[in-house]
Amino acid sequence: MTFQKATKKSARLRMALIGVAGAGKTYTALSIASHLGDKIAVLDTERGSASKYSDLFEFDVMEPETFSPKTYIDAIEAAESAGYDVIILDSLSHAWAGKDGALELVDRASRRAQSGNNFGAWRDVTPLHNAMVDTIIGAKIHIIATMRAKTEYVQEKDPKTGKTSVRKVGMAPVQRDGLEYEFDVVADIDSENNLVVGKTRCPAIAGAVFNKAGKDIALRLKNWLTDGGVAREAASKVVPKFEKKPAPVAVPVEEFEDDAIHCDCGVVAKYVRGKSGAGWICGHSGTGEAMCAFRMKEEVVEVGDDPFDDTPVGLGDNKVLLNGAHG
Repeated sequence: MTFQKATKKSARLRMALIGVAGAGKTYTALSIASHLGDKIAVLDTERGSASKYSDLFEFDVMEPETFSPKTYIDAIEAAESAGYDVIILDSLSHAWAGKDGALELVDRASRRAQSGNNFGAWRDVTPLHNAMVDTIIGAKIHIIATMRAKTEYVQEKDPKTGKTSVRKVGMAPVQRDGLEYEFDVVADIDSENNLVVGKTRCPAIAGAVFNKAGKDIALRLKNWLTDGGVAREAASKVVPKFEKKPAPVAVPVEEFEDDAIHCDCGVVAKYVRGKSGAGWICGHSGTGEAMCAFRMKEEVVEVGDDPFDDTPVGLGDNKVLLNGAHG
């Protein structure tokens, strides 16, 4: 047994959107999914509600007649085999409280046993529900599941009076307790279409609120799932901008005396013959390297080593200055 470096190997999103009827769960799921992949499948248990957005989003839909956990398993596996990038389970609540959902299956099993004891019936239904959860977790495509919200209450006993009271503590999804923790992201959608991130494994959206969520949250999630690959890909497409420098201004060539030549590069410069015999040296560069092309007169007087030295150099009775004057 060996350990290896942890990486997100083709990680896929598991997202749960929870809200009351009319909060915009279906639209939000489609909006996010459209930025996660190109091919989108929708398991619509809401009697055709998803198809009402077919003019805004491109997707394929399946409208099952039964909401057994097995139906969800089959739909996910079919979407995966068909090469879809994302499947939306709208809504996952029906696998719990819908026709042929887990609760109804337990009720049927209890009636068949004629014991009235639901605990025995759960022995048959729980494995089926667990298989659905395992399929959601293990699928090789992105999954966005919507769930209806219900008002959650708790019973509290007053220690002074001994009376029991019921207190509202918030909203909870219509599904098995704790199922939401199987997802990477769990968010609530309120009546004003605000997506409020509750539980998440993605630091980039922790505690964030998105109004009419779509592209923004989808790209953050996609970047997280790919270890920053989306950001790196976008950066690689940026074309670097280079500042255009103005061309050097050419100075008109002046007339020089017998000790000078004219540089063809367009810059005024004087040239002197070096003792190395390598030829003419470009005085305007100051580097002493090979000169530009030039035109020289037939006779140019040799001067000292420094091409910029104005010191007179004696040649017999004459003194020649680099500025062309004769002494």
